[in-house]
Amino acid sequence: MAGQFRSYVWDPLLILSQIVLMQTVYYGSLGLWLALVDGLVHSSPSLDQVFDAEILGFSTPPGRLSTMSFVLNALTCALGLLYFIRRGKQCLDFTVTVHFFHLLGCWLYSSHFPSALTWWLVQAVCIALMAVIGEYLCMRSELKEIPLNSAPKSSV
Repeated sequence: MAGQFRSYVWDPLLILSQIVLMQTVYYGSLGLWLALVDGLVHSSPSLDQVFDAEILGFSTPPGRLSTMSFVLNALTCALGLLYFIRRGKQCLDFTVTVHFFHLLGCWLYSSHFPSALTWWLVQAVCIALMAVIGEYLCMRSELKEIPLNSAPKSSV
């Protein structure tokens, strides 16, 4: 059908490139947030902060700072959904995909499946924040008024 509004054509190359882009946004912004937090408390950055499930927690200061970085990263990635995905219907799909690949990365890095309850809680909160805020932002931009006439009005 030629005249459909926002017709969706399945494009696997577009989907794969969006997945790669969102993974890049996820790890790039997480790295920036962790570097900022580590710089504030004069701690040395480590890949364990990103991929070790035992680091995240609420009982130790490094765990709380890493948790804060993950939550701030969810907010940053919601902006990534707005700028790169641009469809409210796809925000949850890309959010879960990003966190699924993060789960696989944590599993490969530590050689065991993440079993820490705090890691799962932080990931669930981050998934919820990223999906809901990303969907809200995308829906807000989708619902903007479309100008029908860009020419200046003339007086008759």
